[in-house]
Amino acid sequence: MDKSLTKFPPFSLTRLLGTVFSPRAGERIAILIDLPDPLDVKDFAFLKSDALTIQRYAHNVFYQGLRNGGLADLKLECGDLFAYQITGGSNLDLPDTGVDPVGRTVTFEKDIYPRFNIILCISTFSATAPLTVFAKRFGFRGATLHGLNEIILRTGLSVDYNEVSRQAEKLRQGLTRADHFEIDFEVAGRKQTLKLFCGGQEAQKSHGLCRGETPDVANLPAGEVYFVPKSAAGAFPMRYEDGTIGIMEVANGRITKATLLMGDPSVTAAHNRKLATDPVTGELGELGFGTQELPASGRDIQDEKILGTFHVATGRSDHLGGPLTPERFLDARNATHDDILFSPTKTPEILVPEVRMYRGGEVKVVLQNYQPGDYLRKLIAS
Repeated sequence: MDKSLTKFPPFSLTRLLGTVFSPRAGERIAILIDLPDPLDVKDFAFLKSDALTIQRYAHNVFYQGLRNGGLADLKLECGDLFAYQITGGSNLDLPDTGVDPVGRTVTFEKDIYPRFNIILCISTFSATAPLTVFAKRFGFRGATLHGLNEIILRTGLSVDYNEVSRQAEKLRQGLTRADHFEIDFEVAGRKQTLKLFCGGQEAQKSHGLCRGETPDVANLPAGEVYFVPKSAAGAFPMRYEDGTIGIMEVANGRITKATLLMGDPSVTAAHNRKLATDPVTGELGELGFGTQELPASGRDIQDEKILGTFHVATGRSDHLGGPLTPERFLDARNATHDDILFSPTKTPEILVPEVRMYRGGEVKVVLQNYQPGDYLRKLIAS
């Protein structure tokens, strides 16, 4: 057994849902999964595919866990499961319809959103943004758990979210109302600095608690402090999915050009075409800092919550309180919210010597070489 996993308690579905939602007796819960063909949810035919590991966890751990005692323990009702067509991108709007295990077509806005108090979305791509919009409209609470794997199950979903919330709040208070942040990068001997202007805004936190009657959607695993930048300038390196690295030039809050540093030139060429035809795709809509001590999982959903890591995100920001909604994209397929994670495991070739916060005339070193600076360590210890 990996020794890094031994300090975490065994996963408990009832503990997780009980802590995150504090559900009231009689509340109804549903599980959403995405499939290449939603009809494969009929009679759970998708379980025959070895490739659909995320959806298998949704069925075996969550759906079956609720059916085999979880509903009774939490005094919940239903525990239904529905499948929808995989969207193909992070935080793209969900389809209007889905399918239930009997093979019936259901409508999200008639059969799901109004009928359930708690909705879990366990999917390939994040659905936090669209579900947040519908939660506010229909009044449900929910959680998105995209990219679920065994490490996440045994670590990021096994922690005490009361403690996660307390630690996130300590760091939130220490970073809130920042004027701006400066991030120094170095890759292949080239140095860049990115400035993200926050304008003294209140920092927000993703802390995993989604209780009471206020409609909300948690992102699990949770554990970050984040801002929606008012603007940004400078440059930073970005590692594309195939390993290509480009330098992103940033002005007026947006990536304006990608220059190839190493890898496949067609990748940066495609990115530049996208920036030219749909400029809002380059808008920097988030700066986030991880707050938890967790092992790397190989999935950004957990790895961006690790203390010492940080991420910036491009695209849609309305679910975070930002101004960029799907309607502002020229092509609806571009209306994604894409996190760009910097961590020693995801981007080992990209060095980050220092991240600084400027606030009220003072400068605080937040991170150094993917480690929390003394300022953050003191906040955690307080």
